[in-house]
Amino acid sequence: MSVLALSVHRSMADPFAWDATLLRRYDTHGPRYSSYPTVPSFSEDFGEMEYQAALARSNADGRPLSLYVHLPFCRKSCHYCACTKVTTKSSKVVEPYVSRLDREMVLVSRQLDTRREVAQLHWGGGTPTFLSLDQMSDLIDRMHARFGLSSARDRDYAIEIDPREADVFTLRHLQALGFNRLSLGVQDLDPKVQRAVNRVQPRILTEALIDEADRLGFRSLNLDLIYGLPFQTRDSFAATLEQVIAMAPARLSIFNYAHMPERFTPQRQIREEDLPSAEEKLAILRTTIAMLTEAGYVHIGMDHFARPTDSLAIAQREGTLQRNFQGYSSHAQCDLVGLGVSAISCIDDVYAQNHTSLDAYEGALDAGHLPTARGIRLTFDDRVRQHAIERLMCDMELDLDELSETFGIDAPRYLAEALERLETLQRDDLVILEGKRVIATPLGRLLIRHLAMAFDARLPLHPDSQFSRIV
Repeated sequence: MSVLALSVHRSMADPFAWDATLLRRYDTHGPRYSSYPTVPSFSEDFGEMEYQAALARSNADGRPLSLYVHLPFCRKSCHYCACTKVTTKSSKVVEPYVSRLDREMVLVSRQLDTRREVAQLHWGGGTPTFLSLDQMSDLIDRMHARFGLSSARDRDYAIEIDPREADVFTLRHLQALGFNRLSLGVQDLDPKVQRAVNRVQPRILTEALIDEADRLGFRSLNLDLIYGLPFQTRDSFAATLEQVIAMAPARLSIFNYAHMPERFTPQRQIREEDLPSAEEKLAILRTTIAMLTEAGYVHIGMDHFARPTDSLAIAQREGTLQRNFQGYSSHAQCDLVGLGVSAISCIDDVYAQNHTSLDAYEGALDAGHLPTARGIRLTFDDRVRQHAIERLMCDMELDLDELSETFGIDAPRYLAEALERLETLQRDDLVILEGKRVIATPLGRLLIRHLAMAFDARLPLHPDSQFSRIV
């Protein structure tokens, strides 16, 4: 273990007083609040017609568009994965899928005013870099033909990259296609952990891409890590973090591994006895926050860290940070159009999700229909709570006066039950109720999902059956 990691490990110079007992008590199951209402509240009574109506209504406000494209193909299955994916080594699956994506784009664009700027674009998966360079070009051309992609300097065009499926030529091609932000999957640099999760990825692959991205001038680069994987310890993860800090990415997403083998088949390959204990997992988290804080990163919230000069940190300081299905976003006030199998849209006042089965997704489009499987139209109460939860998750505080003004309500009275539920958390120093403001304490920031749950009027009676643990 290096001198830096050992020093952090011994001193644990956290920016807050760490109370492990309190953390464990509040480490319950709960939503990540990528949306409110959350996905379990979506109804199959909501279908294609409701989604089309929302698309048409959204034109009145003329908000910019954010496009998310789900590309589900992976050459190998990572054992920890909980994403909608198709594991295959055949590149022949891409062409018919891109053709279906194009059909979906045609159907969506018929309802939209395509003069609206596409301010944000995100390709996720799966493994988007499973596509060949020509296939990527074809998909971008189709998207530009249907929606008109932006060349504005402040656009946010991102793609998730598996360093095992990309090289310097890939990055140069992506830049030529208009992408200006990259997200590299790393998870862990320890070979033993990599073997345990079926993702062997030598560090040199990641370093080579980071160096090239820096040379090409990509605006922002994110690395994904996961804590709680088999054979991880506070010391082994500190060694990974030290190497990652030396790579100097602008952003880091450090996700909490949720072991739910009853829901996600690949996770059955992971032996529960190989996972770090609850105590060790908390120690890993503690080490992570201490090391990244010392290295100059801002803890945005939950699992996101960014340098103070990155757009995420700037958006948080300016109060414009947003939360969506890709995590935290610096581009607020966009209508999100989800394309591809399992993709979720947030348009006007609705959420709409596509079929999660590839066969059902393709079948709907082959029949000339949008592949909408379920969704929900928000009530007034939903919109009030959605706003409250998002501001709490993004700003780590909630201004009740601003909420009152935005919705024409007396927010303290309207949310009296939620504020009453927060009183217990206030006694445990997780939140401060100061006049018309709700402020998460440093320790409360780690449990921000639990604080948000106080405002959730649709929370299931047994959230442990549907959601991961908070820490």
